[in-house]
Amino acid sequence: MKAVLFDLDNTLIDFMRMKKISCEAAISAMVDAGLEMNKDEAYGKLFELYGVHGIEHQEIFQKFLEETKGDIDYKILSRGIAAYRKMQAGYLEPYPHVRSTLITLREKGLQLGIVSDAPRLKAWMRLAEMGLTDFFDFVVTLDDTGELKPSALPFNAALEQLDCLPEEILFVGDNPGRDIKGAQESGMKTALAKYGQLFPSEGIKADFDLLDIADLVNLV
Repeated sequence: MKAVLFDLDNTLIDFMRMKKISCEAAISAMVDAGLEMNKDEAYGKLFELYGVHGIEHQEIFQKFLEETKGDIDYKILSRGIAAYRKMQAGYLEPYPHVRSTLITLREKGLQLGIVSDAPRLKAWMRLAEMGLTDFFDFVVTLDDTGELKPSALPFNAALEQLDCLPEEILFVGDNPGRDIKGAQESGMKTALAKYGQLFPSEGIKADFDLLDIADLVNLV
């Protein structure tokens, strides 16, 4: 292998742990501010909306209030967003062994990149907050191509940044239907980050399964 590409959320960063804890805090704050709704029911509704509009939707709490109250109460909205942001700052962190693994891959002389479905600023901010920006030669985000994985566009954008063939690249991701499928269709080798996997494989088989990101060192 000459290069390793990574998905970001739930592959390098334990994104869903942060998301769940932050959303629980937001719901509690909104209920305390006057939202007349059971907390468990509200939490379920919020994630139902994430499922419809995407986990990165920028105005999900506004949509939540429109769906549940019929309008936006800015007292409730502001309390929810403030609680979310406060909790987010304390719980966004990389998985164990991410930093040591990236150091080893760099020492091996491999090119490293990110291909993420996150918006550009959010992807870069997460890397900066984790102190990981300097490990990567480039970052491809949703804003760069306008297409989500498994579209070929994000993978092609990454290939344009590398001086090697697709079969000389290992792509690491947690989502079989987006990361693994898209990378395989682009001709890359693949490794499924099972430690962060949230979605079923549905018959999609990666070349390798990773129970710990540190296992990657022995594959390249």
